[in-house]
Amino acid sequence: MKNIVVIGAGNIGSAIAWMLAATGDYRITVADRSADQLANVPAHERVDTEIVDIADRPALEALLKGKFAVLSAAPFHLTAGIAEAAVAVGTHYLDLTEDVESTRKVKALAETAESALIPQCGLAPGFISIVAADLAARFDKLDSVRMRVGALPQYPSNALNYNLTWSTDGLINEYIEPCEAIVEGRLTAVPALEEREEFSLDGVTYEAFNTSGGLGTLCATLEGKVRTMNYRTIRYPGHVAIMKALLNDLNLRNRRDVLKDLFENALPGTMQDVVIVFVTVCGTRNGRFLQETYANKVYAGPVSGRMMSAIQITTAAGICTVLDLLAEGSLPQKGFVRQEEVALPKFLENRFGRYYGAHEPLARVG
Repeated sequence: MKNIVVIGAGNIGSAIAWMLAATGDYRITVADRSADQLANVPAHERVDTEIVDIADRPALEALLKGKFAVLSAAPFHLTAGIAEAAVAVGTHYLDLTEDVESTRKVKALAETAESALIPQCGLAPGFISIVAADLAARFDKLDSVRMRVGALPQYPSNALNYNLTWSTDGLINEYIEPCEAIVEGRLTAVPALEEREEFSLDGVTYEAFNTSGGLGTLCATLEGKVRTMNYRTIRYPGHVAIMKALLNDLNLRNRRDVLKDLFENALPGTMQDVVIVFVTVCGTRNGRFLQETYANKVYAGPVSGRMMSAIQITTAAGICTVLDLLAEGSLPQKGFVRQEEVALPKFLENRFGRYYGAHEPLARVG
């Protein structure tokens, strides 16, 4: 049985702990600075809790020492400090961050690390990059890679057509920070909330627009090999227009605390959500110009007897799958590991990865 630390006792951290504990192969310590948050962690014989302030480096290193891995479900601005502590004591490190700058810091730390550092192990970045890399590898020459992901309420009931389903800090960050894209073969920065498009999937119309962080390391991996690559977040139509008014006209991009307060006190959370994954790759194979698509929807449902939202299931399943593959030796045990190094068939065959196949894909890969 491997000893694991999960940092962050929110909805995602609790879901990770529950998934891992249910296997019987891991003993988990969930750490958070908030006793109230820890009180919400589901009780399990293989789950312990501990109050730890991440800013207290000696306490954090003591917690991580001797553990197989630490999984960070903490806000993005804390990830670099957790990674530093993990490297200091030789513990494997995995996180869920969508923040580009945090990932750059983790990559720099990995250059001298004796353990594996695997950032961006969730849905997007994470699973979306694994799917895109698998599709891209099927072509002799790539033309375009388009990645679309959204976590949406099944029953929208407000003007934003949105409910909170994950980290408010992460949501705001991806709506504001510059986005990476490949345009005419070159890595470039594009503004968030721009390049809106509409599409239909399974009879429902959606909008999609630029947001930060979803591409992970895939831009660097495919730069010079693909003409166009971009990532956009999926929402119901009308969402982005209101967000642009809030961020630009009311200048809330420079008052994130106010925006966070508005979101958390005006937008209700929901467990009745759906996660949409939609990846399209075009290129040349055997002299023909072809397209391959992966499209799937994952809904909320029970996991080992506990009800979880779709974003909990997909995010927790992503990082738990990568942990399993690391534990069995299928991934490098040292240095920086990219999500696209994970083979999609291995991911989907994994006991956690199978949650992505709980509902029949709208378009199969392979």
